[in-house]
Amino acid sequence: MIYPEYQNIFTQVQVQGPPEMGTETEAAATERGTSASFSTLVGWLGNAQLGPVYLGWTGMVSVAAGLLAFNIIGINMLAQVDWSIPEFIRQLFWLALEPPSPEYGLSFPPLNDGGWYIIASFFLLVSVMSWWARTYLLAMEHKMGKHVFWAFGAAIWLFLVLGLFRPILMGSWSEAVPYGIFPHLDWTTAFSIRYGNLYYNPFHALSIVFLYGSVLLFAMHGATILAVTRYGGDRELEQIVDRGTASERAALFWRWTMGFNATMEGIHRWAWWFAVLTPITGGIGILLTGTVVDNWFIWAQEHHFAPMYDGSYGYEAYGSYDAFIGKEN
Repeated sequence: MIYPEYQNIFTQVQVQGPPEMGTETEAAATERGTSASFSTLVGWLGNAQLGPVYLGWTGMVSVAAGLLAFNIIGINMLAQVDWSIPEFIRQLFWLALEPPSPEYGLSFPPLNDGGWYIIASFFLLVSVMSWWARTYLLAMEHKMGKHVFWAFGAAIWLFLVLGLFRPILMGSWSEAVPYGIFPHLDWTTAFSIRYGNLYYNPFHALSIVFLYGSVLLFAMHGATILAVTRYGGDRELEQIVDRGTASERAALFWRWTMGFNATMEGIHRWAWWFAVLTPITGGIGILLTGTVVDNWFIWAQEHHFAPMYDGSYGYEAYGSYDAFIGKEN
């Protein structure tokens, strides 16, 4: 007898039954929604069930503050095109809410010269930190580990470095990143050029290693689990506590492929650390830029991280670092 197998890479079987309302908790009756529905479209991407929504006071604060920041940024962009909706749509990718000018330092500037940027940044900070607190409180309520809380904290670290910590250390809010799509990318390019090419920043290099490593690990893990799903590999918790043929086959594949293998539990720790270290190392690199190191290319030459070009580049062409700076100025 031939048994049919489900072997579609792109979609998953969608099984729908009564909505799962979740475990009962102390605050569930007052802070969690009471309805749920199903969406086939959402089921192609993840679990098909929509709801119930659980915000709580931290979620409400986060959503309210986030909407305020979003509207302040959007209204300022709309004002830049003379309140024209068609122009706003046409120029949206180029519009920006810029940080204050350098002359204001860390003081509060006029609204139209960076004041709105400071206000929007404040509400965005409140929104992000409230949502971070929400992840902790929900983990506590559900008696979960705090892994999501700390992972989100790693991303917040980079967010704070770019918009709060580094501008304070540099003594000016003008060092912060503008709000806008292309202006944000332009800021990144200018930042790299200003400090001698960010690619020579070793912490930036580490961040890229962990970023690409995360991509590789998640792809390897996802592919492995999908490949042994027919043997129950998708029920990873069972495979962790009672190793079955799925684990055995997956482990054998990787031992034969690269000489050793992760466990069904260990691979998630690998992936978690690689993903978390991406913004942590990136944030360290950004924080050191301009505060400790003024030119990463010269730093890399001095530390034998970049090659000397015998007069073509760097301060060696001028005999000294001071002469190089004077020549550039």
